[in-house]
Amino acid sequence: MTSKDEELEERLGHHFLKPELLQRALTHSSAIPELRAGHAGEAAADSAVQNNEQLEFLGDAVLDMLASEYLLALFPGWSEGQLSKSRARLVNAHSLELAARRLRLGEHLRLGRGEEKTGGRDKPALLADAFEAVLAAIYIDAGLPAAREVLRRVLFEQAVEERGERIADSDRKSALQEFLQGRGQPPAEYRLAGQSGPDHQKMFRIEVWVGGACLASAEGSTKKEAEQRAALRALERLEQMTATD
Repeated sequence: MTSKDEELEERLGHHFLKPELLQRALTHSSAIPELRAGHAGEAAADSAVQNNEQLEFLGDAVLDMLASEYLLALFPGWSEGQLSKSRARLVNAHSLELAARRLRLGEHLRLGRGEEKTGGRDKPALLADAFEAVLAAIYIDAGLPAAREVLRRVLFEQAVEERGERIADSDRKSALQEFLQGRGQPPAEYRLAGQSGPDHQKMFRIEVWVGGACLASAEGSTKKEAEQRAALRALERLEQMTATD
């Protein structure tokens, strides 16, 4: 294992008992022909070097499971719909890419010359895939506890902190819809009540109407943000009204 790989282990917070797993996780399919050529003359050259695609497949499954576990512990009162949508936000390709960049995975990838020339080390999809492969390597090397701890530090806590309001609110529009459906009420209607500010600092005011009555309103820097905040206020008001009935 090179000193650069040891630096990556430090950033991951995991020391590999089987360093060849990390090497495989960092090996893109484009590198295989050249790496195998380097093994020419060795026995079983074709199997001496493997790419990271199977590890990526496994890492995707491990990621989904541990993300589900993390959200259940963090938000025990959420519905299945809220949890599913928040998990999708937590583990989408952009989140994985950002985590890979924090770990500087691009510096450690083994790429073919063609992929190297076209900027493979900085390609978002390639970085996200490598992150999943590294996660799988950690899982195989040391089990779920190690994978869980690495994800908590390098992905989950960062994502919740960076997008805390969106993650914590989940999809309040869906939550409001489920509340109304459960009580036989019509779906909520969202109306733009006004907007203010210059183009680069627009603020939108959205009202939530249910059955001909305005339940709540809220502002946000985007219509979607204002709708989520208004839905949350409407949901809180309905829950209070229900509690006093």
